[in-house]
Amino acid sequence: MMIKDFQGLNVLVTGASSGLGQSIAMGAARRGAKAVALTYSTNLAGAEETAAAVRDFGAEAVVVKCDVAEDAECRAVAEALSGWQRIDALFNNAGMTVFAADHANLAAVSSDDFLNIYRVNVVGAFQMIRACQPLLEAASGIAAVVNTSSIAGVWGIGSSVPYAASKGAMNTMTLSLARALAPKIRVNAICPGFIDTPWFDKGPQASVRERLREGVAKATPLQVASGPDDIADAALVLGSPLTRHMTGETVLVDAGTHLGPPARLR
Repeated sequence: MMIKDFQGLNVLVTGASSGLGQSIAMGAARRGAKAVALTYSTNLAGAEETAAAVRDFGAEAVVVKCDVAEDAECRAVAEALSGWQRIDALFNNAGMTVFAADHANLAAVSSDDFLNIYRVNVVGAFQMIRACQPLLEAASGIAAVVNTSSIAGVWGIGSSVPYAASKGAMNTMTLSLARALAPKIRVNAICPGFIDTPWFDKGPQASVRERLREGVAKATPLQVASGPDDIADAALVLGSPLTRHMTGETVLVDAGTHLGPPARLR
């Protein structure tokens, strides 16, 4: 039986057109959310697909176009949801990267890459929290913010140096805001490892996605390559009242990648 830990709650998910954001939005609706707002930057068709699935689970769905790097657009999202009078859970999932997997090739990334990635992954998340703060503080219980970070921000690995650095900054920001916004709002982050999503179709990895998936599964202690639903479940637990006494945590959801390869492979 599906647990209904989001029963009657209002939820906002940024970057919900596909992948992890889509799974979080659908999962919140499946768990009983009253209303789910989802933002998209360019993929309207994907956002509408997510909204249709949310409605199929019985929740109200609101679709809002938003580039989280633009403060005015974050504030417009909050204004569009003002009729709700409260937001119980905000999932900061919107993100971007550039693909430059050889971190030693410093010429592969530019200062603009750093700035653009930070504007979305760090500043964008901050701006959305700031814009929604009054609605979060109006929640009947303790409101939840869940930031989508990455193991890249813990280990300094991943698609590029700017991406890893941005996720490290997000982890630090999670700590800062958990202190600053308590006791009305709690702030946590999930740090996924590999997620098998269309994200990897955007870079050079597209031609080797299947090989990448198989390699990840062999290299993790749990011997799996995570899909969006696997990570969404962890995010939803952090965003639900079940974890109402958790704040300031960065939770690794990486099938054990941080432990190193299985003992038999060492």
